[in-house]
Amino acid sequence: MTVNFDNAATTFPKPPEVRLAVEKALVRYGSSGRGSHPIAARGSELIYSARETIAQFFEAQPENVIFTANCTHALNLAIQGITKQGGHVIISNLEHNSVARPVYALAKAGKIRYSIADAAESDSATLEHFARLIRPDTKAIICTIASNVTGQILPYRQIGRLCQEKNICFIADGAQACGILPISLKSDFINILCTAGHKGLYGITGTGLFISDGKFSIPPLLQGGSGSLSALPEMPDFLPDALEAGTLNVIGAASLKAGVNFVRKKGVENLYRTESALCEQLCRRFSRMPDVIVYRKPDVNYVPIVSFNLKHQKADQTAEALAQKGFCLRAGLHCAPLAHYAMHTAETHEGTVRFAPSVFSDMTNTNRLADAVSALL
Repeated sequence: MTVNFDNAATTFPKPPEVRLAVEKALVRYGSSGRGSHPIAARGSELIYSARETIAQFFEAQPENVIFTANCTHALNLAIQGITKQGGHVIISNLEHNSVARPVYALAKAGKIRYSIADAAESDSATLEHFARLIRPDTKAIICTIASNVTGQILPYRQIGRLCQEKNICFIADGAQACGILPISLKSDFINILCTAGHKGLYGITGTGLFISDGKFSIPPLLQGGSGSLSALPEMPDFLPDALEAGTLNVIGAASLKAGVNFVRKKGVENLYRTESALCEQLCRRFSRMPDVIVYRKPDVNYVPIVSFNLKHQKADQTAEALAQKGFCLRAGLHCAPLAHYAMHTAETHEGTVRFAPSVFSDMTNTNRLADAVSALL
């Protein structure tokens, strides 16, 4: 039996509702905004319905919900858009490469400057690290809501309030938080939320979201067909059309609508509590194994992710040994080298092994995993 504990990369399996939505989309919906005939009209209706569902879930306006290919696409759209005229941005030392690389590329090209704030064990210290890096030319704070390596939750609401006070844009990476934490653009003072559709929202791969509160104007990253104002040589200047060049992923949008409805039905708080219980059980089992290093600290809040290593083994060796026993966990740097440099795991173990359950995980297999790790010691 193969057990998936790599849900921080992509949730697997998908809910039956999502699979049914994809099957329906394949035989019913055409290209949204590409004609007035019934097949295209059904596609347009589905896209708008999906926008409404997603907007309600994150407390946004439907027209400000932009469908993207993935979270990386959404983050590039936000980062390159907000820094079009240059300036300074702040990121955290826990960022995924989908934030770190575009920021680095813009800085290397001489277009922007950036600073890195250290995530501390206390929220107040983390907030202070961000606050003291703000400069007169700071355009944005771009940071993850929760680390994809350790699951550490940053004080995102306080960071958002700080950005509001300073009139700078808060771009939040919600890839590991959306569907697990109750994220709201309004309550959390988020100007632009970027997230994956295929993780905690249970959509299919190839889906992502850029959701704006409309305060900061973002120019298009791509130019092309929009299905509206086609006679003009430039992209439309209104959302969502301005930021959605090319044929939309109608099948992906159908999966996202179904996935968000699945999460709403289960309840974000229930999902967090259920998955966190599995993480806590694994940590309890590991606490009785002196040769297992768990990268969690007592006073830090986490989403349901546990990173660990065996003291005398590289991360990929551990993951490979567990894969041979039927357990799927991701090892390495998790596309987030900044976090591993901060933890010193890049040097000691070439990363970590990451346990990431989903709503379809259970306690029996979590205990079986702990037994398998114990057998490796």
